[in-house]
Amino acid sequence: MLRAHLAPSVYDAGMTVRREVLGEEHVDRANAAITDLTADFQELITRYAWGTIWTRPGLTRRDRSIAVLTALIARGHHEELAMHVRAALRNGLTRDEIGEVILQSAIYCGVPDANTAFRIAQQVLTESAG
Repeated sequence: MLRAHLAPSVYDAGMTVRREVLGEEHVDRANAAITDLTADFQELITRYAWGTIWTRPGLTRRDRSIAVLTALIARGHHEELAMHVRAALRNGLTRDEIGEVILQSAIYCGVPDANTAFRIAQQVLTESAG
């Protein structure tokens, strides 16, 4: 398992940020689903995505959420979009700002991807309101 080779402070910082951004329940579910096949990958994303990139001082978490939403829309990674809409709300984006990010993405990423993003975001925002 990769964990034995990691600097604990980077991994631990990554796990802290991951839990704060994605929520305890999501991370607990992801950790419970770890298999021998996926363990090294989970370690990798916790260390590099969350412990190295999300902890950098150059952008706020709010700004990082804007970048992530745009990247997910641009690349058509709709399966992760709902999770990151929830994260964007946790990171301080308003519903209107999320809508603006998706609208901006329509021009630069394509209308069909933005249409799908609006549908996914609406589902998440409806769930979080009720």
